[in-house]
Amino acid sequence: MILRRPLLTISTSFSAPKTCARNLHHRIPLRPIPQPIPFIPDVPTFLTAIGRNLSAHSSKITSWDALFTLTSAQLKDLGVEPARSRRYLLHWREKFRNGEYGIGGDCKFVEDGVAELRLVEAPVVPNTEQGSMSRRSAVATATHMPGTRKAVVNVPKGTERPTEPLENVKSVKGVVVKGAKTIKAPYVELVKGSAGLKALLRVQEGIWEERRGHRVDGGERRKAETRAKRRAAENKEKKR
Repeated sequence: MILRRPLLTISTSFSAPKTCARNLHHRIPLRPIPQPIPFIPDVPTFLTAIGRNLSAHSSKITSWDALFTLTSAQLKDLGVEPARSRRYLLHWREKFRNGEYGIGGDCKFVEDGVAELRLVEAPVVPNTEQGSMSRRSAVATATHMPGTRKAVVNVPKGTERPTEPLENVKSVKGVVVKGAKTIKAPYVELVKGSAGLKALLRVQEGIWEERRGHRVDGGERRKAETRAKRRAAENKEKKR
């Protein structure tokens, strides 16, 4: 005879678990809205600079405050598609909020979307602790005089020198000096007749764009399979 355990009776007082909503992110206070900068004064310029054809949605985002307060769901309702475009926009929005700009973001003198750059030779300030400058700065080279350094600075339109003392000037980020006296950087336009000492940096489509990677041989997961099939086909062709 086979003995069986009696079935446990299910209590009628059993209640189904309640569905919990993830409301924590709604309680987090909004971060402050950053102020526009001379190189990026409004929404259309911001969307143009970050590229990926987001400038086509500039009419859907009506103000600077809306740019930094709209959620991903609200952007979707406005027609900002596909989802990767919304993620990219939110990514750059937070970078801008944190003060992380692309080239030209530290320029203070911008007129009609154009910043003028000038190559200057500034004196090297000795180290306050050691009371002397580095050996590299103190020795004359083919590109600079002893005790000086080359710097590419943003100057007001039509001027030749920076507004601050030469000892305090800082080079525009992302811009370098090639050779002895040539300004070099992406999207920089050298001014004719200036011998490379003067250049213009203007806002244009994709100047801050972060390029997407390109899939090679089917992407990360299918790469090995695709290459194995290709080798097998090549070996088969050689044996014929």
